[in-house]
Amino acid sequence: MNEMSTSRPRRNDDGLGPTSDIGARLRALFGAVQDEPIPDRLMDLLEKLDQAENNSPKKGK
Repeated sequence: MNEMSTSRPRRNDDGLGPTSDIGARLRALFGAVQDEPIPDRLMDLLEKLDQAENNSPKKGK
């Protein structure tokens, strides 16, 4: 073989290639966001939406 060819140390490859670091950071970021509680204001809005849907006449039935 060619004397110039040297093997580079390989990192633990997760199949993403050069973007594996980006993928790991994105997973960590979204994991942290997923663990955050839903704000009370948003929960109130969702409850109002549910009530409005339940009180509206059903279409097509």
